[in-house]
Amino acid sequence: MNRKITAHYTLVGGQLRSNIVVEVDSSRRIVSVVESATIDSMAGVEFYPGILIPGMVNLHCHLELAYLRGAIEEQTGFAGFARAIGMVRDKFTIEERLHAASVADSAMWQEGIEAVLDIANDDVVMPVKERSKIEYRTLFELFGLGCNSITKHQEMAERYTNSSITPHSTYSLQDQMFRSAASNNRSTISIHMLESEAETELYRGQGSLMEWYERMGWECDFLHYGSPAQRVVRSIEPSRNVVLVHGCRATGEDVALISDHFKDNVTWALCPESNRYISNNRPPVELLRKMGCRIGIGTDSLASARSLSLVDNLRLIDNVPLNEALTWATKGGAEALGMDHLGEIAVGKRPGLVIIRDADLHNLRLTPESRAERVV
Repeated sequence: MNRKITAHYTLVGGQLRSNIVVEVDSSRRIVSVVESATIDSMAGVEFYPGILIPGMVNLHCHLELAYLRGAIEEQTGFAGFARAIGMVRDKFTIEERLHAASVADSAMWQEGIEAVLDIANDDVVMPVKERSKIEYRTLFELFGLGCNSITKHQEMAERYTNSSITPHSTYSLQDQMFRSAASNNRSTISIHMLESEAETELYRGQGSLMEWYERMGWECDFLHYGSPAQRVVRSIEPSRNVVLVHGCRATGEDVALISDHFKDNVTWALCPESNRYISNNRPPVELLRKMGCRIGIGTDSLASARSLSLVDNLRLIDNVPLNEALTWATKGGAEALGMDHLGEIAVGKRPGLVIIRDADLHNLRLTPESRAERVV
């Protein structure tokens, strides 16, 4: 039996509109989207107080790190966080990791997350993703200046559907491994990008990353590119679909260089809560908006965030119209992943439906009490 659903406002075509009724069938497919001034007289309409949106897309997550929730102190800085990850990763059992991932997956589904671009270093939590209601795309990331082969990651990716490999970042792989991971990727390439000033400084032979690498005796064979942005555009073909994560220290020059190279094939995934948690940084929202970039929203991991809630992340973004921010969390992520069936409330799509409760409906903004709940 079909369901007819309405709310105070509905996100349709990038705008928050009132008096909208969305009809879905038993397969979750949207059958109709109609505007009516007489909803009160329509039979069988379910009303939800709040804002009705399509299911959200978490464009950057590390589900496998859910077991590290609260294990790493906040505000340690970028290099401190990277060192802390290495110190605590091996202190938990497989059972603890699986349980934490299962709890986190269930919470994301209940909050209305429909799809996730998930970054993995191993396949321990793949059983959780394979039985999940969420549509996962998994990228096994190559990481480490001592990494010299993509074979292990390729073999993991080949064992699972909707999986591939990707380079971790512009600072953590030698030149050949970065290029190999990108060229052997079969889907979307995702790269941690300009998260901290230490990445930019590294290419000048300075900063905390350079100091750490020197103490460890590690050398970098990629500093000749001159900057992280230059390395990306000179190493990856412009036809590839790319997600760049964080971007906190991106400049207008960086963004222009990347946009000119990839055109419409690049999306910036913003993770405001993770940026706050690690270094109290902020994503370059106004710069990206000014330069017309496609934006998606991610959560990063529970090692560097208090929750995997996209609403919690959106709440940290200031001075952006709510309809625009909600579009980033829905359509922006879906477009980045080529998931045409998601991201919009439109006839024929199966995006799921989510209600944002306790928003300020007069000023159309999120409040500290705002939360998302799945409706369909």
